Amino acid sequence: MPAEIVRKQTPEEAELLRKREELASVRATLAERELELADLRAQLKSFEGRYLRQVGVLYAELDEWDARIAELEASLNPVPEAQQHAEQARKRADETQEATHGEASKAQDFQPSADLKSLFREVAKRIHPDFAKDDADRQHRTRLMAQANEAYGRGDAEALQRILSDYDESSESVQGEGIGAELIRIIRQIHQARKNIAALEEEQARLSTSELSQLKKDAEMAQREGRDLLAQLATALAGKIMQRRKEHEALAQRVDAHERQV
Repeated sequence: MPAEIVRKQTPEEAELLRKREELASVRATLAERELELADLRAQLKSFEGRYLRQVGVLYAELDEWDARIAELEASLNPVPEAQQHAEQARKRADETQEATHGEASKAQDFQPSADLKSLFREVAKRIHPDFAKDDADRQHRTRLMAQANEAYGRGDAEALQRILSDYDESSESVQGEGIGAELIRIIRQIHQARKNIAALEEEQARLSTSELSQLKKDAEMAQREGRDLLAQLATALAGKIMQRRKEHEALAQRVDAHERQV
């Protein structure tokens, strides 16, 4: 029986195999960083919504009373400085009101399941724009990745599954044939993916040190100590609001007395 002929692997084939393994590792790392950043964004958005509903609304009310007080003071003392102060206070109150009752305040608590995280990782590995074959494919993947991030933030596993199922596998085909063309493509993908991993890590570090993130950490620490930080902030603001109301009432009486004299 003739001996089985085993074809020796060429150096190019061996290098291609190594690069495929490296690409698989980089894909997994990139998907993990995308998940971590998406998770951080969703957690911060959820906390911001809770903060705005519990504390932000009181800041808006406080700014409204400050604006009313400034307007009454301007009517009692109609000088340019007082008028300018009243206008600035009114502008700040309007901006706070808009921010407090905007879209961010509607964000609900976000608790992603292990299955949702796993599904997002798979989507990121499969459709990430870094692995596009041309500009058109990159634009298509970028749109899908944006949809995937939105779906993850909503906790919408069905939408993530649809994105994954509908994705056209042929978009991963390589332009050009042969080992050389594929090797060049993979090397470029690895290079681009590593750059984006660094960018994602930088963005994650920036968000982690933001004021909102620090407040969230403070709230979590307070919770571990048995305190509700947002409730404490709300109580303090409620006291300030009561004080402003009294100031407004006293000023309103002065304005009425002044107008009767005039």
